[in-house]
Amino acid sequence: MTQFGKALSIGETPIPGLLIADLPVHGDSRGWFKENWQREKMIAAGLADFGPVQNNVSFNDAVGTTRGIHAEPWDKWVSVATGRIFGAWVDLREGPTFGAVFTAEIDPSRAIFVPRGVGNAYQTLEPDTAYIYLVNDHWSPNASYSFLNLADETVAIDWPIPLSEVEISDKDRKHPRLAEVAAIAPRRILVLGAAGQLGRALRDRLGDQGHIEYATRAELDLSAPGFAGARRWRDYGTIVNAAAYTAVDTAETPDGRSAAWEANAMAVGALASVARDNGITLVHVSSDYVFDGTADAPYSEDASFSPLGVYGQTKAAGDIAAATAPRHYIVRTSWVIGDGRNFVATMRSLAERGVSPTVVGDQVGRLSFTTDIADAIVHLLESRAPHGTYNVTSSGPPRTWADIARDVYRLTGHDPGKVTEVTTAEYFAGAVGPVSPRPANSVLDLAKITATGFTPRDGAEALAEYLGA
Repeated sequence: MTQFGKALSIGETPIPGLLIADLPVHGDSRGWFKENWQREKMIAAGLADFGPVQNNVSFNDAVGTTRGIHAEPWDKWVSVATGRIFGAWVDLREGPTFGAVFTAEIDPSRAIFVPRGVGNAYQTLEPDTAYIYLVNDHWSPNASYSFLNLADETVAIDWPIPLSEVEISDKDRKHPRLAEVAAIAPRRILVLGAAGQLGRALRDRLGDQGHIEYATRAELDLSAPGFAGARRWRDYGTIVNAAAYTAVDTAETPDGRSAAWEANAMAVGALASVARDNGITLVHVSSDYVFDGTADAPYSEDASFSPLGVYGQTKAAGDIAAATAPRHYIVRTSWVIGDGRNFVATMRSLAERGVSPTVVGDQVGRLSFTTDIADAIVHLLESRAPHGTYNVTSSGPPRTWADIARDVYRLTGHDPGKVTEVTTAEYFAGAVGPVSPRPANSVLDLAKITATGFTPRDGAEALAEYLGA
């Protein structure tokens, strides 16, 4: 019997991501009415914005009709329009809850959200039952599916009507037992820019699990005409864009300008389009260069863009493009230090060779270590923090480049007095070729990322650890 007058509510089950919902049903002498799927209200109640693309109806005229257990690589919103079912759901995803079971009766006043990889089955309890399910992908012969036998002894579903008394398709009868089921892997994670400093740190952090891919531009060209069809993108849950054109001064040349716009803006637009069309979370790495550095306080995430040079302009354009993906994290960094060529590595080399460098002392900021950036990205994804832009650098007092150079000399056992401090204008006075303007203030406010539960490391401690001091 359909229950009238319920309030909309979303409840959890023992299977992670499998959510049971009570739906308001309004009835009178003429019949009843309900909003079977109302995106705005259901998201507000706690349901994911899963983006359905297809609505299917399975009509069952007899009591005891039994179908399943099928797990597909997409999400479902299951309900009934008429009649009543006994539903059974089995977690067939890789992980610690593989084989977990949940059962419930579903009538027009209840619905259930079935996440990707959770096996779905039902048995009708009333005649003329219309079973409805919205899905967020189209069936594909290239997708990975998994099936479980309805009579599996391990999950031991307590069917209201014994399976020996109902009609089951030959295909469903032949499905494997749980011990033989091919578990559905998580949605894939793609890391772009795998050969760069951050790309290498992400590989160290994420590892080489089967569902994680790493690609360089040579392996996956975002500007290629066929990029949108280069993968079965619905199998991907996250794309981390650690790729960028970072030759700040060369970006001021004609060839460099073109390359910077292609890599930092156009490519990000292509990624955002793929992410938007396929429900993918896009993580994009930004830069302090989107600001002009004239502020007298740290820059917050919502500060207005005011880039000084071509590199900063292309990064700002990339941020705008990335933000068009509904599920996005823009991670803004400054003064990146990792495994490869960078300022700290250069200063260490100079110190070891006894060189006395001149270093800029009128630009202030904080170092961003790639290990910390990688940790922050994983934190945002795993904690499901609200989508948006987050500043991620080391914490602690801001420093100038000259301060950091002296720290490097001191921490490596050399005389910090060998570092001579100069202004930016003095440093570039004899430069040959174009020079991009630099922001004088690159300090980013860290309150937003800290509020999510991620505490950036103190910059002085991180630098000492980086140098092995």
